[in-house]
Amino acid sequence: MLCPFCKNEETRVVDSRVVKDTAAVRRRRACDRCERRFTTYERVEELLPAVVKRDSRREPFDREKIRRGIKLAFKKRNMSEEAIDALVDGIERQFQDHPEREVQSVTIGEAVMESLRKVDEVAYVRFASVYRQFRDVNEFMAELTRILSTRTQAPRPDGAAGA
Repeated sequence: MLCPFCKNEETRVVDSRVVKDTAAVRRRRACDRCERRFTTYERVEELLPAVVKRDSRREPFDREKIRRGIKLAFKKRNMSEEAIDALVDGIERQFQDHPEREVQSVTIGEAVMESLRKVDEVAYVRFASVYRQFRDVNEFMAELTRILSTRTQAPRPDGAAGA
């Protein structure tokens, strides 16, 4: 493993642990030259479908791109890195089982929005406002109205009437 600090190829594993609720292994490593420590994550490479963009370009599935979008949606919200990783893992798992070799970027965006909607409505609205590219305030308000109407119709877990 290449040291990220001095670029030395001689590093050693100091500690390995399975990451809770994922198929990843966290490894603490130390560089033999500069003696600095760093962490790597090892996960099985799954065959994920190619992503077909709106302009018909094809790109490899990129979990980090999804993570960056979700992280931005949660900016200044109380959401741990572990919870964000769990959301990304769930979305990635959805597409590991995808029957086709290609998936539309719109399908991935909708899956991200659905996951966010279940966890945090503010993060959902933030992501949707960028993803859906609202042209004006009226489109944005229509989406908020839809959220509020869904919220008042759905029974709350504590048994009280919707807000």
